[in-house]
Amino acid sequence: MSTRLSPGASGRPTVFLVDDHAMVRSGVRAELGGAVDVVGEAADVEGAVQGIRATVPDVVLLDVHLPGGGGRAVLETLRAELPSVRWLALSVSDAAEDVIAVIRAGARGYVTKTISGPDLRDAVARVADGDVVFSPRLAGFVLDAFAATTPSAPEPEDPATDPGLDLLSAREREVMQLLARGYTYREIGSRLFISVKTVESHASNVLRKLQLSNRNELTRWAATNRLL
Repeated sequence: MSTRLSPGASGRPTVFLVDDHAMVRSGVRAELGGAVDVVGEAADVEGAVQGIRATVPDVVLLDVHLPGGGGRAVLETLRAELPSVRWLALSVSDAAEDVIAVIRAGARGYVTKTISGPDLRDAVARVADGDVVFSPRLAGFVLDAFAATTPSAPEPEDPATDPGLDLLSAREREVMQLLARGYTYREIGSRLFISVKTVESHASNVLRKLQLSNRNELTRWAATNRLL
């Protein structure tokens, strides 16, 4: 569900809040105070997409885990359509896969819900101005992820491939890519119309066939082979 609020005053960033907890949205609004104009809010993916289209804010404060597909689904739906909108993830999660996935999808920053009010206001203002912002310990995840894909020498025209890729079935490749991009088992199941248990089985097969130990290794492997 989306709620359209009053438009922002000239000179202050307009902000749209996306979080599935009403108390969190209320608290964030209170912390932002008069530094911004909150023009709308939503609790799920569908409401967020509709509300952001209607308001076209300067900044979207976006929770990573949402009903209906997660914050990344909102980004993937609207990023190309609304290039002027900037996205700042605000999440309780500080997991590397969550951070990397949402940044790859186009967010300009990622802060956790332990952030103070003044720091949150500063982060919103900086993202509105075009900067990138991360909670300190999260920046390392992003640097590591993108360093893995930065070439140190000219690369051949053909993309790198790993022989292990040939061992995966078509369905396992689909699951592999979604896992590497940071989707949860439940989100993958919804996208591929299969059960969570089936996703878990495919994920186990992918890691075994590629001789990888966990999702972080899979993300690095997929990035190295340009499969994200």
